[in-house]
Amino acid sequence: MVSPKLLVLTGTFTCVISLATAVDIFVTSTGGNATNGHQYGFLHEDINNSGDGGLYAELIRNRAFQTSERFPATLDGWHSVNNARLSLQNLSTPLSKALATSLNVAATKKQGTVGFRNDGYWGMNVKANNKYTGSFWVRGTYSGQFVASLQSTATSETFGSVKVKSRSSPDQWVEHSFELTPSKDAPNSNNTFALTFDASGAENGSLDFNLISLFPPTYNGRKNGMRVDLAEALEQIHPTIFRIPGGNMLEGLTNRTWWNWKNTLGPLRDRPGFTGVWGYQQTNGLGLMEYLQFAEDLAMDVVLAVYDGLSLDGDITPRDQLQRFVDDALDEIEFIRGPVNLKWGSVRAKLGHPEPWKLRYVEIGNEDWLSGAPKGWDTFKQYRFPMFLSAVNKAYPDIQVISSGSYYDGYDIPKPGGGDYHVYATPDTLVSEFNKFDNITTPHLIGEMAAIHPNGGTGWDGPQQPFPWWGGAVGEAVSLIGYERNADRIIGAAFAPIIRNMNRWQWAITMIQFTADTVTRSTSWYVWELMAAHPLTKTLPATSNFNPLYYVVGKNDETGGHIFKAAVYNSTGGADVPVKLTLEGVKAGTAGELTILTGPENPYGINDPLTGVNVVKTSKTIIRADKNGGFQFALPNLSVAVLDTAPSKSRH
Repeated sequence: MVSPKLLVLTGTFTCVISLATAVDIFVTSTGGNATNGHQYGFLHEDINNSGDGGLYAELIRNRAFQTSERFPATLDGWHSVNNARLSLQNLSTPLSKALATSLNVAATKKQGTVGFRNDGYWGMNVKANNKYTGSFWVRGTYSGQFVASLQSTATSETFGSVKVKSRSSPDQWVEHSFELTPSKDAPNSNNTFALTFDASGAENGSLDFNLISLFPPTYNGRKNGMRVDLAEALEQIHPTIFRIPGGNMLEGLTNRTWWNWKNTLGPLRDRPGFTGVWGYQQTNGLGLMEYLQFAEDLAMDVVLAVYDGLSLDGDITPRDQLQRFVDDALDEIEFIRGPVNLKWGSVRAKLGHPEPWKLRYVEIGNEDWLSGAPKGWDTFKQYRFPMFLSAVNKAYPDIQVISSGSYYDGYDIPKPGGGDYHVYATPDTLVSEFNKFDNITTPHLIGEMAAIHPNGGTGWDGPQQPFPWWGGAVGEAVSLIGYERNADRIIGAAFAPIIRNMNRWQWAITMIQFTADTVTRSTSWYVWELMAAHPLTKTLPATSNFNPLYYVVGKNDETGGHIFKAAVYNSTGGADVPVKLTLEGVKAGTAGELTILTGPENPYGINDPLTGVNVVKTSKTIIRADKNGGFQFALPNLSVAVLDTAPSKSRH
């Protein structure tokens, strides 16, 4: 059992500074290193229903009855209206090769209104005057009208409905589109989407349906786009690194079921779905194009992970069969940034984006040191990574190719390759790694990181903490500061996983939690937001006197401001830490905005999604430099702070 206090550290992290003695930091105006300009972001893969039922705004669960090697087609999410008989059919004329299974709806009486309803991903958020955009495909003879509606599951109250004239045909599938605008807000998210028709107007009282879809307004109005409130919560952490598509999702369960980007392109009726690796079938609705458009909308640099012939079951592609995956990676890069006169550049243009996207980072595989180790890792080092590295850099010399493992995984990464370091740990461990990359010359991405276990607990032998907690967030801040001190070689740091649906999850610690109608920003969200809101374009040399105060100092050449980022982790007796920060060349009277984040008295305090209470306190003060360019202030124990002499006015 872990103490409710943060197990005040002993030995290495014991504070050696008394309350009366300030940490005296002198920062020179020249020297230091240019940064790569971006340091903060996140990994997304569909875990915790963070894609389908999460960031991807589709409201209908199991919209196309997709099946895969692991998951059979089911009626999950679907319910009968007026005792209609619902059954799954594999017709001789399916909607498409990709979507072979459809829903037959048959009346049990010759006349009357029948249909079906879908309760979404554990409810639907219904708001007045929002325009919901829907569609469905029908096959069969019917001369009447369909009625699409949003209703309360509990009371059957209708919040909005629309009639859709039938254009159905007995010989072919016909798409029907509609817009639905509710006239009032639903009091909660316990709502359903219903589609009904008059069975007397249908031949034999029966029709076939498939690909039934409903979208609320989406972020930036993108078709097939992202849920607004979740996208905004991500936008507000100022991300500049976006690692896609995983993660374990990239690898797939077997070498027959890896995440094939080509299956995610084009009309939804041509997307077969994906054998999800986290216990549920995925739609492929959130595909490569949608990821790239989202990156564009948030001005994020993509770190593209490509499949490298190793899957989660340890399946390893032999050397003489690997070239097809190397070629597939080159196709994917060409799709993203190739000109329109090349094959895959022309495909991108036909899908509506003739302009190439920027792509500077390509990662080969995911955690090859883990799946099928040791053989999987051995073959990665022996031939799989070298083959990809050579091919990608020959075609695209400007791309930074990244290994799915790091120097610390026992790999002397061949130049010009970079590494990817993952750390899920206790706050103590994150603090102890403050200087981990001080002497590493190989560029590295921190591709996944988070505090997930309490100090003094059982680590991976026990469960994660239920939610990010304040002490863990401060531990993350210390590591982040360490990465920024080496920002000429650290490509960036990505929180992972990023989002968790509170109705079904496989990984507890995420930066953001949500339900159908709520979004909770965790304690970690506030720390990452503050750190990312003040980007450094170069670091500056500073006197080093770390522990319990950890810091980095630099400048932003665009704003002209000096920036000091710091965290206090377990000062002696929990005392405040006085700081005297002298910036060479800063004029007397220069103003600096000092932002300090503090948490609750109990460092295991959380932002509980059930209460919506934010336990993170934010204070802002303006302090001024003395005649020597010095700023003096005190930072509380377990706090995170930024001093910026030219803060951005556009910060959220």
